Amino acid sequence: MGEILMAIKATHVPSMLISEQPGPANGCRQMAIDAEREIGRRALELGVDTFVVFDTHWLVNAGYHINNNAVHKGNYTSHEFPHFIQDLPYEFPGNPELGSLIAEEATAMGVKTRAHAVASLDLEYGTILPMRYMNPEGKIKVVSIAGWSTFGSLEESRIVGEALAKAVARSGSKIALIASGSMSHQIWENRLVEAGFNTISREFNKQVDLRVLQLWEAGQWDIFLKMLPEYAQYCTGEGRMHDNAMLFGALGWDKFEGQAEIVCPYFESSGTGQVVVNFPVSGIPLASTRMGAGMPVS
Repeated sequence: MGEILMAIKATHVPSMLISEQPGPANGCRQMAIDAEREIGRRALELGVDTFVVFDTHWLVNAGYHINNNAVHKGNYTSHEFPHFIQDLPYEFPGNPELGSLIAEEATAMGVKTRAHAVASLDLEYGTILPMRYMNPEGKIKVVSIAGWSTFGSLEESRIVGEALAKAVARSGSKIALIASGSMSHQIWENRLVEAGFNTISREFNKQVDLRVLQLWEAGQWDIFLKMLPEYAQYCTGEGRMHDNAMLFGALGWDKFEGQAEIVCPYFESSGTGQVVVNFPVSGIPLASTRMGAGMPVS
């Protein structure tokens, strides 16, 4: 029987790559890089065999989608930030059996989900960058799930997460879940974005982000999940925060227990709020008893 062994909220800011390079920004994101390397070290230590990444840079308009290739291999240039990410090679093994089970369970629960084995379906950088640091040698398999559904609801994304937990229980896989996205995500307007490289665009967003981190550290999941739809709306959540809904759906929603560990302290980047957080999973109820806790949103 499979298990969820880790659950992580992870930044994927392109400035992590810039931080690796010589120049004035060298080392600017070292704390985030070190935190994601630490997550990778823990994953190997725990015996994780698959990272499942909810990728807020994979935007879809209809249905839910899984990159289910047996091997993820490519040379990636970002359409969004080609000046930051270009010709970046990557190679990770996939886990087609698990991806197919997730799609099967989610579809059976009423959310049409497709698992694609298409060689030309590339990974997005919301998967590639965390895996660059967490999984640099490609020892751990990767399943990438589209984490930005423009016309899907947070409730549907919660169900996809719940279905994932059921699929993992049916599998033999040992899983680390990665919600790959920022906290608030109001990028600076174009004329200010370069000057705002290390700042946030709205003080309101920062204060809400910091309050959310307090709730996470205190384990007040019920309060956080009640505010999630408005948090996503008013703080311009990346991918409308579908990655959070998927993550907590898999963890049992407001029945999740435990208190968050901040692995990389909160930092500001090009107008957004970023962090790396570990959600200890030892308190997750059994999959057979934790399901059915919905959220009152459409």
